Amino acid sequence: MSRSEGAIPSVPDSIARAVSRETLDDLTTLVSELQSWQNAKNLVGGKTLDDVWTRHIADSMQLRALAPEARRWLDLGSGAGLPGLVIAIMLKHASPASGDSPCVVHCVESNARKCAFIRHVARLTGAPVRVHNARIEDVIAGFAGAVDVVTARALAPLPKLLEWASPLLKTGVMGLFPKGDRAEIELTESSRYWRFNNEILPSISDSRGRILRITELSPA
Repeated sequence: MSRSEGAIPSVPDSIARAVSRETLDDLTTLVSELQSWQNAKNLVGGKTLDDVWTRHIADSMQLRALAPEARRWLDLGSGAGLPGLVIAIMLKHASPASGDSPCVVHCVESNARKCAFIRHVARLTGAPVRVHNARIEDVIAGFAGAVDVVTARALAPLPKLLEWASPLLKTGVMGLFPKGDRAEIELTESSRYWRFNNEILPSISDSRGRILRITELSPA
């Protein structure tokens, strides 16, 4: 029996300790639905479900920890809602400060079946998600002034991500982009076209992974 047809993998202690019981319940719903839909919809790499809590959930959770005050997020090329759905579930259970604006995660995805999955899980969990079934370049300009952070996970090389997100990164939005061991190479390539501030942060879910925090983008 494949993992996608079997029981949900056990939740690592590191995740169970990091979130409330209510948050964990919603994350478990996401994992369960991901497994249920996987055979028919092929939402993620099948082998990654064997380690779904680390490869997908913890990997997504760490992004929110890098911008804990942000309440308006944009996830480009969301796929199965990773990291967008995970971040939205965490925002749903966060305690807002007085006067805070409502939380929302905008998920942009061109694949209709993946959009259907994101909407389905958002309904089940009550996560504050808005799904945009569209090409990134067709809608990106419309998010100017509407989001605080833009993310993209396993989508494209950094030069392309910066091109897509430039209408936002030029105006003070923070970019959080998980990368593998080519992170520094991609930064060097990007510097041919753009000036920007960047931090290279370690990934807690992959010893070879890095997270690039990009701000203050301008043309080179």
